[in-house]
Amino acid sequence: MAGITLGRTALLCTLLLWIFQVGSGIVTVKVTPKVEVNRGETAKLPCTYSGTNLQDVIVDWYIEISGVRTRVAFRKNSGERMSDTGTPLTGRVTMEENLTLTITSVKPSDQLTYYCQVTAGKDGSGEDGTNLEVFVAPKKPEIKKPSQAISVGEETSSEIGTCIAMNGFPAPRIIWFKDDQPLPEVKDKNEKTHMVLSTVKEASGLHTIKNVLHMQPTKADKDSTFHCTVEYSLAGEQNKNLQMKSDPMKIELHYPSEKIMFDLFNATVVKEGDTVTLKCETDGNPQPSFDFFKDEKPLTGTDGFLILKNVKRMDSGQYICSTMDFQSFLELKTQKELDVNFIDKMSVTPTGHQFVMLGNKVEWQCKTKASKTHTVQWKKGSTVLSQDGTLSIESVAYNHAGEYMCVGAVQDVPGLTAQASVNLTVKGKPEIETPAIGEVTKEGDDVTLKCSANGFPTPQFIWKPSGKESISVEDNKVVSTVTLQATPEIMKNGVICEVFNEYGKDSKTLPVAVKRGQYKDLLLSGNPVLTSADKQQGGSSAVVVAVVVCVLLLLLVVALIYFLSKKTTFCSKKDKKEAATGQVNNIVVEMKTEKANEEAGLLNKKVNTEQ
Repeated sequence: MAGITLGRTALLCTLLLWIFQVGSGIVTVKVTPKVEVNRGETAKLPCTYSGTNLQDVIVDWYIEISGVRTRVAFRKNSGERMSDTGTPLTGRVTMEENLTLTITSVKPSDQLTYYCQVTAGKDGSGEDGTNLEVFVAPKKPEIKKPSQAISVGEETSSEIGTCIAMNGFPAPRIIWFKDDQPLPEVKDKNEKTHMVLSTVKEASGLHTIKNVLHMQPTKADKDSTFHCTVEYSLAGEQNKNLQMKSDPMKIELHYPSEKIMFDLFNATVVKEGDTVTLKCETDGNPQPSFDFFKDEKPLTGTDGFLILKNVKRMDSGQYICSTMDFQSFLELKTQKELDVNFIDKMSVTPTGHQFVMLGNKVEWQCKTKASKTHTVQWKKGSTVLSQDGTLSIESVAYNHAGEYMCVGAVQDVPGLTAQASVNLTVKGKPEIETPAIGEVTKEGDDVTLKCSANGFPTPQFIWKPSGKESISVEDNKVVSTVTLQATPEIMKNGVICEVFNEYGKDSKTLPVAVKRGQYKDLLLSGNPVLTSADKQQGGSSAVVVAVVVCVLLLLLVVALIYFLSKKTTFCSKKDKKEAATGQVNNIVVEMKTEKANEEAGLLNKKVNTEQ
């Protein structure tokens, strides 16, 4: 019975509500529940309504701050749209014809709830609210290292670094990474690894986030790399949980030494004259101070480096480096054996400058000592003459004169060499090298001749006939140069060069001739036809030859025509005249009666030959 009564009551209430709605009308307002926009962009908040057909509808847009509503734009019942003054949106807000609220240059402070309210007179009123969400990307995160180094073995956690992400909205999130692996976000300070977070709201409404990482690092963390990322969002579903990475950071970690190392810092092979640097270091940080010794005598080093300048063979031996680590109070010591390679000066016998008669034998011995297996070579210039330390020449010639070098080298030690030089002078009567022919353009010109002679003592020169002479030395040879006039007698007999010293003498005749190519001038001179042809063709020798050949061929053809004309008795005068211009062996010849025209025709007539 009670259930029936309750049902009737509900039905009655529903009926009364329907009667009220029909009597008063219902206005329904619809907005987008949430609108996202990035700072500086334009936000559009649409608003539509239904439930009335009246034209004089009033529409108001409100913002709500701390529970208090403030109108920012409205439309009168006359349809006129206006913006309110004295609001946070003044100058940036308008209402469009379709009732959409438009906000330009959006700021973080614009993130509010906006209400669209519609009043339709007797049909009643309605409203709906939309939330505007504003996004600002933060700056690239930065890590600040602690001012002091971190020590391994501390009982409490140490500050590793502070990650700062500035000017984001809404407040972003910071994630720490160690060796590219994310660290769990732990806020419990009792944990060995934890983070301390703080947020600062700037006057601009933006947020600056700080995240301080605390750890108890171990020695293995000396090579670890840390970085942080800031996680944030922008407008649009596709722009959520974006990340921006900081620059990597290595921590300055102090840890005790366990081992000590002592070795050459630069070259692994040492020779006399080198500067040697020995470096001593431990596997701890920071490096302790070091002491150096050789043969129980202290040596002075700096920051773990022992520098030995211009080392000698007596610097070879055992060097000791020792230290005391004040973190572990452990004494560490090690040693390094240094070998300084050497090669002695080259010893050559016989010594000094050697003077040997032409045709005699000469021999040198060269040797040295070195710290390792070495080679000994005799060289003249770049040519290797011997590799056993002995240089022997059975019969000395003038071309053997000059400087010889004995070079010793340790192949296993680059740059470790020694050398000594000897000089050989060959004594004997002078010998003249085959001279070059002297050439002149024409007889009577000056000619310059060279006469080169080997011999020691230095040979003296006599020219027959004589001229203007100069003496020079080239490659152990004496060279005499003379300049004189190419007289007819010299053109015929040449010039004689004589040389002599205390051991004898030698002489040679140097011929003098006209240069090749000068005979063409002789051929052209006295022949006006060839001279004219040569001038027309620019003096080309090929043209001259061609003209000569053509002249000879034409003369042969003329002779043949003349011979045929005498032997033929059946031809009329007309036929004889035609024969003057005929074709013999495919060569066309035109005869001229006047001598001047004949010469011009011989030079200018074209000859065509077809095969």
